Amino acid sequence: MIKTVKDVDLKGKRVIMRVDFNVPMKDGVVQDDTRIMAALPTIKYIVEQKPRSLVLMSHLGDPKKDVKKAQEKAEKAGKAWTEADAEKFIEGKNRMKPVVEYFSQKLGMPVTFLPDALGQKSAIDALPEGAVAMLENVRFHKEETSKDSAERDTMAKELASYGDIFVNDAFGTAHRDQASTASIAKFMPVESVGGFLMEKEVKYIQPMVTNPEKPMIAIIGGAKVSSKIAVLESLLKNASALVIGGGMAYTFLKAQGHKVGKSLVEDDFIDTAKKLLADAEAKGAKIILPVDHVGAEEFSADAKPVAVDGTDIPDNLMAMDVGPKTIELYKEVIGSAKSIVWNGPVGVFEFDAFAKGTETVAKLVAEATERGAMTVVGGGDSVAAVNKFHLADKMSHVSTGGGASLEFLEGKTLPGIAILATK
Repeated sequence: MIKTVKDVDLKGKRVIMRVDFNVPMKDGVVQDDTRIMAALPTIKYIVEQKPRSLVLMSHLGDPKKDVKKAQEKAEKAGKAWTEADAEKFIEGKNRMKPVVEYFSQKLGMPVTFLPDALGQKSAIDALPEGAVAMLENVRFHKEETSKDSAERDTMAKELASYGDIFVNDAFGTAHRDQASTASIAKFMPVESVGGFLMEKEVKYIQPMVTNPEKPMIAIIGGAKVSSKIAVLESLLKNASALVIGGGMAYTFLKAQGHKVGKSLVEDDFIDTAKKLLADAEAKGAKIILPVDHVGAEEFSADAKPVAVDGTDIPDNLMAMDVGPKTIELYKEVIGSAKSIVWNGPVGVFEFDAFAKGTETVAKLVAEATERGAMTVVGGGDSVAAVNKFHLADKMSHVSTGGGASLEFLEGKTLPGIAILATK
């Protein structure tokens, strides 16, 4: 296991901490504080240990990319775009100051905003004993995300000069080798440890890849096979069954020779699907694919649901959700599980008419948790789903990282975790 803030003496030390405060913003107002609240336990613990100072750093979108997208959108709509528009957009979307003000209220103590990520050494040294400060968005500096390690190191070295101990509690960026997530660890005077959120992510996700309690069931959904191949291959090593749903299921059904109508299919990955099916059979793992569907003539929230009582889908329809027979299969396989990983919805749950399959999966996983199974919901849309159905607190663990949890489930070493001291 990784070392955490509880394994080091923080009293009188300067602590620099990477958090994931990359929260949705609209006109300078925080829209969802889930990530801020997730970091609070570690931050409060550090403050209680009476450090010399605690300096927080995070990204908040990517100013250059975000401005480019906004400009393209404005120009597409026939609107002029000026430098003033760009600055106003950045103020409302990428500046950390409003996040700091919001966070300060949640922490219940003042938090000093430092107007840049670099050049802040003297300001940090001048902070009163025990103060908490936050740097401006680290992605205003191209070195943060540079592919050139020497460039990243230049920024990382300066960030490291702000503290004695580095704490990484930003699991959402742990899969990125960036100045503030991984490179900084090379230059820390004492050591680098994880926060409580990072500890929890490692504690729950790592065993699912290495040594889960069996039977282990993986429920993998979402739109595309291409984005989930590595996860399927990784989890197949330990899974008793793979439940494959969502848009990606129709590439597998087509690979089996079924008619899929207008459903989403990645023809370039049919051979890949065939290989995964063969690998599963060779390992004795079940693959659960939809045997009936809820279809529609078009991809729309207002589309009329059409029941398809069979595996083949008529030419005029696209599958939007699984049908009742498939749900019965889910109940059977999930009901016997001792470990469950769920990554990706099994239907278009955003549209209420096509949400039943995903809602049922969420309920079945919640029931399994209550029964004593270890259940991990891995990032992205599956997190949005358990939140929509108010079941997030019924799971063993709901991951805070989309891309990070996906790569962790693929069995990859994440740079932001690899640099942390172990015990």
